[in-house]
Amino acid sequence: MLEHWFEIEHPLPDGENYFRFYFAQREAIESVIYLYEVAGVHDRYDMLRLDPSERVSAGMFPERWTRYVTKMATGTGKTKVLGLILCWSYFNELYEADSKLSRNFLLIAPNIIVLNRLRKDFEGLKYFYEDPFLPENGWRDHNWQQDFQPSLHLQDELKPISRHGNIFLTNVHRIFMPEERKLSMEDYFLGGKARSDADTGRGLDLGKVLRSDAIQDLVVLNDEAHHIHDKKLAWFQAIEDINNNLKQKTGHGLALQCDVTATPKQNNGSIFVQTVSDYPLVEAIRQNVVKTPVLPDKESRLKIAEVESADFVERYREHLNLGYLEWERQYDALKDTATPLLFIMAMTTKEADAAAAYLEQNFPLLRNRVLSIHTNNKGEIKETASSKKAKEELNRLRKAADDVDSPHSPYRAITSVLMLREGWDVRNVTTIVGLRPFSAKSNILPEQAIGRGLRKMFSLDVEESLVVVGTPAFVNFIEELRDQGVEFKYAPMGASNGRPKSPLIVEIDTKKSEEELNALDIPLPVLKPRIIRDYNRLDRIDITDLKHPIAQCQDFPGETKEIVFNNIHGDFDHLTEVNEFTPDWRNVLSFYTDAIMRSNRLFQGFDVLYPMVEDFVIYRLFGREVDPNQEKVLKNLSSAGVRKILYDVFNRAIARLTIHDTHTTELIGYRSLREARPSPKSEQPYVKASKSVFNLILGDNDMERAFAAKCEHQFKDVVAFAKNTEGDGGVRFHIEYQNKKGSISQFYPDFFVKTTDGTIHVVETKGREDQNDQLKIARLVRWVRDVNELQDKYHYEPLYVTWEDWVAHGDHARSFADLVDLYKADTLATEQQVGGAAGALQNR
Repeated sequence: MLEHWFEIEHPLPDGENYFRFYFAQREAIESVIYLYEVAGVHDRYDMLRLDPSERVSAGMFPERWTRYVTKMATGTGKTKVLGLILCWSYFNELYEADSKLSRNFLLIAPNIIVLNRLRKDFEGLKYFYEDPFLPENGWRDHNWQQDFQPSLHLQDELKPISRHGNIFLTNVHRIFMPEERKLSMEDYFLGGKARSDADTGRGLDLGKVLRSDAIQDLVVLNDEAHHIHDKKLAWFQAIEDINNNLKQKTGHGLALQCDVTATPKQNNGSIFVQTVSDYPLVEAIRQNVVKTPVLPDKESRLKIAEVESADFVERYREHLNLGYLEWERQYDALKDTATPLLFIMAMTTKEADAAAAYLEQNFPLLRNRVLSIHTNNKGEIKETASSKKAKEELNRLRKAADDVDSPHSPYRAITSVLMLREGWDVRNVTTIVGLRPFSAKSNILPEQAIGRGLRKMFSLDVEESLVVVGTPAFVNFIEELRDQGVEFKYAPMGASNGRPKSPLIVEIDTKKSEEELNALDIPLPVLKPRIIRDYNRLDRIDITDLKHPIAQCQDFPGETKEIVFNNIHGDFDHLTEVNEFTPDWRNVLSFYTDAIMRSNRLFQGFDVLYPMVEDFVIYRLFGREVDPNQEKVLKNLSSAGVRKILYDVFNRAIARLTIHDTHTTELIGYRSLREARPSPKSEQPYVKASKSVFNLILGDNDMERAFAAKCEHQFKDVVAFAKNTEGDGGVRFHIEYQNKKGSISQFYPDFFVKTTDGTIHVVETKGREDQNDQLKIARLVRWVRDVNELQDKYHYEPLYVTWEDWVAHGDHARSFADLVDLYKADTLATEQQVGGAAGALQNR
């Protein structure tokens, strides 16, 4: 089959050109076949053999069956890879006597959009005949097309199960064993987070069929599979349940699971460890497989400002105008051949509707030609589709979204929040205006959004551009794509002077038995926070008492801005002019008020805070009364220095008034150390732990490593201990406290130690003290006291050890009880020492 797919010429119907699979598609299917048939990589331990970095551990593979993930940029033919895998497995099982594969396939889509695309491709099995998936009958002594007879089952429209093979094409929600509920609009379009109750209206239950005796073997194929990043998600659990059911019936589980996605990333940005091939977007752009992004150069980006206004259109008017001008230029050039689309990506459905209204009201070419995906025909957000009318509206929006590339579509612009996130195979987007902030480390939203716009309108030999404008976060991300090729670190090879440095994996020690791990586990209480914010105190702020520097009112000239666009390789493309405008001052102050509330996590109180901000700006900020209608004042309000004064003065005032200790709490439950995820760490000294649920104990400094060593080797009264961690993986246990600035912060104690008398000690070691350390320890003492008062199942004690005390007395301690004798009194005294100051801080 590899020879047929990649070594034989496949003429197209025009008789002049030839069909060829992309290199990325060939790389993906060859990787899968090699790993499965040649290398024999069938479980997580086989996968570990392929990891020279030693960054991967068995605990990072939640599945217990063969799973490969293929990473391919959007627009580079992931669906064809699924087709190639399906054909290979089908004929391998049919023609190979000892095959472990299957002719039964579960092809899963994450949402209705992807499902509709796959339905169009696979209906009638035409997909396998339109492109050269199947060799001619008689080739290599097999009747390939005659023998390819799987039955296609669409959702729950199930036919009789065929002994010749079956393809179950379904939305992910149909394979759960659910308690039913209605779909929201976002779930209907995008699938959202997979949940076991996310679909209704089923006939014959596909989930039950897959778990019945009719299916004895199965291959699972996942499209847009970045959703399967957590074993707690219902999507993963459903596949796991099918695997376990097969294993119970037949003695073996799933034959194979293959996932395809452009973004196989965890929430922390790391790539799925099951990834076996990678075709990044940067390579697809260089090879002209997708459009070439064209971006404003760095100088031009500084000219397009985000105005500090609470009104969405005012805030992003310059971005919207520039996006329209770029689209209009493309429309004039292409309108006789195809209709280019302008796409506006907003943060909320309300903002998407505001952008749609602005485009239709101000640009005649877009009047009645803007599709707002997230609204019904009344312009209202519709959260459910329970009525007949609502369902008709959903179907209308779905059909409009599916047909935007059609010559008959009336739409020239689209505004939405998530529509370009995944699965929507639109080709005619030529301008993207990204007005969303991107903070997730994995950058999934912008990468998927740009991926949708990069699909080509014409053949590969036609150069095409995608203009991208938007917020600095959005544009900077797109520019960074050129640097996201595979990165390598180089080191001398073949040297014999010691082992190479490699990362350490701190994880639950699988060499210990269940009984040992249970004995070494340390329960960590979870309490309801007692230091909270009281939102009802805002009205006590008196702006006449606020101390602050006086802001200077400077002159700022206006200008017409020339925006230079370069392609992603840095070459000049074209230039566009945009005029400057001045926002309404009330929207600017509303923007500042919202920002102050967000930074203080205030979810109510705008009506109380806004008049204070307004009076402060008019009468106090500049040391004299000013008129906010003046353009000069508005431009000064947008300067960094003035903005900092405004934020600082109100943040301090709000912290003093709203944050306080309630003096009450309650026990919510306990956390187990065994819940901690594996945590990769840089090469460093460590303590190999027999007294911990973890395989290794690391320390952030020499003092922590010495403390761990004493607990492991010297202190006989220590029966179990563990190191707390921050960041990705590990324990991540924390206690809230009020810091020296008056805000709420999180305190992560260093160690948990269980002694022979059953006491659990929460230990903080400190090399160099700062102003917050005394506040942390005082809070720890109070937290331990609360825990012991709320329950009597376990007994907890606080312990604080400073570097100076450790150097002076640490060597004299022969047991952990000695440490307690040395430091307990000082630890408890800390609460009394800072109690007065902390109390004053909380009550200010």
